Amino acid sequence: MPSPDSVQESALTSPRSKITPERAQELYTAVLDLLRESGYESLTMEGVASRTRCGKSTLYRQWGSKPELVVAALHGTRRMLLSHIDTGTLAGDLREAARAIGEGSGRDTPLMHALSHAALQSPELLCALREALILPEIAAIDTMVRRAQARGEIAADLPGAEYVAAQLLGVMRARPLLEGRYADAAYLSRFVEKAIIPGLGLTADTPEP
Repeated sequence: MPSPDSVQESALTSPRSKITPERAQELYTAVLDLLRESGYESLTMEGVASRTRCGKSTLYRQWGSKPELVVAALHGTRRMLLSHIDTGTLAGDLREAARAIGEGSGRDTPLMHALSHAALQSPELLCALREALILPEIAAIDTMVRRAQARGEIAADLPGAEYVAAQLLGVMRARPLLEGRYADAAYLSRFVEKAIIPGLGLTADTPEP
């Protein structure tokens, strides 16, 4: 069975294809916007066609089905939100990560909620969701922690170090369920200052870079 990336690539390079990479990005953006607005169950190929003024037959010819189109949209819009952060201290890195994640929470959280149930029924969709929204951020936060260990800021065997990504990304998902509000930049910044930084043995008054 071809991978989502190979499906996307073949669709865009097929001799039958009339969709440019730029047009594909417009379609992917529309798919994710519709998911945020109405959820996965309400998403239809007809709705995507109407939103983008694209023929429904073109969508089916390129992607075959709604799940394949959603997978392609997730892969095609994958981004690295935190990979550029390197302030020189772990506290500074986490503060910047909190701001970046918080600024995108109004966009990313609804998308994750919209896809969560469907993803549990589809391993391919779950894999695409994790690769697009979750794994890049986990990798970036883990890199921040490893840099801090290499600098001697925190001990190499500090028990809580491996859970930093789970804390920061988990609370972003949990706050809407617990409090009915997104975990915005202000909330995540407080969470970093009051929960994560002290838990790592760093001082809360570590100056920002």
